[in-house]
Amino acid sequence: MTTIRQEDFISSIADAFQYISYYHPADFIESMAAAYEVEENPAAKDAIAQILINSRMCAEDHRPLCQDTGICVVFLKIGMNVRWDATLSVQEMVDEGVRRAYLNPDNKLRASVLSDPAGARKNTRDNTPAVVHIEMVAGDHLDVICAAKGGGSENKAKFYALNPSDSIVDWVLKTVPTMGAGWCPPGILGIGIGGTPEKAMLLAKESLMAPLDMHELKAKAARQEKLSRIEELRLELHDKVNALGIGAQGLGGLTTVLDIKILDYPTHAASLPVAMIPNCAATRHAHFHLDGSGPARLVPPNLDDWPQLTYDASKGRRVNLDTLTQTEVASWKPGEVLLLNGKLLTGRDAAHQRIQDMLAKGEKLPVDFRNRVIYYVGPVDPVRDEAVGPAGPTTATRMDKFTEMMLAETGLISMVGKAERGPVAIAAIKKHRSAYLMAVGGAAYLVAKAIKTSKVVGFADLGMEAIYEFDVKDMPVTVAVDSQGVSVHDTGPREWQAKIAKIPVRSA
Repeated sequence: MTTIRQEDFISSIADAFQYISYYHPADFIESMAAAYEVEENPAAKDAIAQILINSRMCAEDHRPLCQDTGICVVFLKIGMNVRWDATLSVQEMVDEGVRRAYLNPDNKLRASVLSDPAGARKNTRDNTPAVVHIEMVAGDHLDVICAAKGGGSENKAKFYALNPSDSIVDWVLKTVPTMGAGWCPPGILGIGIGGTPEKAMLLAKESLMAPLDMHELKAKAARQEKLSRIEELRLELHDKVNALGIGAQGLGGLTTVLDIKILDYPTHAASLPVAMIPNCAATRHAHFHLDGSGPARLVPPNLDDWPQLTYDASKGRRVNLDTLTQTEVASWKPGEVLLLNGKLLTGRDAAHQRIQDMLAKGEKLPVDFRNRVIYYVGPVDPVRDEAVGPAGPTTATRMDKFTEMMLAETGLISMVGKAERGPVAIAAIKKHRSAYLMAVGGAAYLVAKAIKTSKVVGFADLGMEAIYEFDVKDMPVTVAVDSQGVSVHDTGPREWQAKIAKIPVRSA
């Protein structure tokens, strides 16, 4: 009988969440590097390059891959013969490990978990509680998977109760375009088939924990070896989803998914439940095993496995945010690269909601937004000599319902975020001759290097959702929606879907 000591388990959980905050899995880097090599759309290739450069920087400096350091998910397979030497419950031990990881002063991670989700939405300040899934299995060992899932990808989770005669492929191909780019492609799609609705969702999430092996599966098919039905489905979906042309960051391109992972389970004769959950460009998970001999030992990856890429931040039109005018904004072209310099305000969901409430009451805002640009971001706290921690963009579509208000009532003239804007926001942008700029999701540490100073200027009680003022130097962004309402997230995928249809054979 194996005895698992409380401190060994807690410290292993803490170490794992620190580890995955700055180390991508090696298989992810290999797959992303392969996508970079074959990508033909310059905008998508640049986005992939930023993700890879950011990844290496984070691995070297032990700083988060993404400002959204995720909600913690833990899968436990506990042997029936395992004995615990502990005074805390399993949930309490996991939460203590998460607490230690997220409050680590050498690499403090962003606390994103809110209690009372349908009410006060109060930040728990330490990212607890974790979501824990426990399975009792045969044996006397403990297998653990720790994953950190960002909100942008989690919000794109989909479920549908298909009829038994319906096509899973057709449903996936219809659904993926509705997910937009807020899940930061290229990434992985996890699909759960069968069981009951909640089982299908759990299968989809668990499938994302498996190694990326699409290249091996394609090689197996090329050798004409016999494939299982699940393997055939993975191959079909991989090729057909990429043929949609969505591409990196939704800009259009050859690679939308690096891999398709599928788990299935027996289901009712009248049912075909199907769930799909994406894993973003900040794919983070670690697997370890405890046998009673002590805490887990996670081996750092070999940095030689990362491609040697550099980013030239001098390419693009320089913009002085401190003297920006609406006339200059109107001159920006779709797809143009800009380098932002000067004072940049920030704000996310909670700040926008509070601004709306204050305007409705006739109250004075803490910040003057006239002729200013707002960045949709919730940064990680700084450590050592940093001005700010990793500070990549959050999904802009969540702010769509506030866009008309901000442009019409505050004097704001432009916005920065990630992913596409919806029709309501685009209509407001066109009406007010504004523009929406896109920064690369998954390159948070790289983006933060352009931020030279940071201070809170409003709503300090909101923590990472407060309004900050950044002083930025040559922060690279792309014009995603121009003053005429032209969106590269519409034009890019359409163009590349047409191009891909004319490519006779596409390599993996």
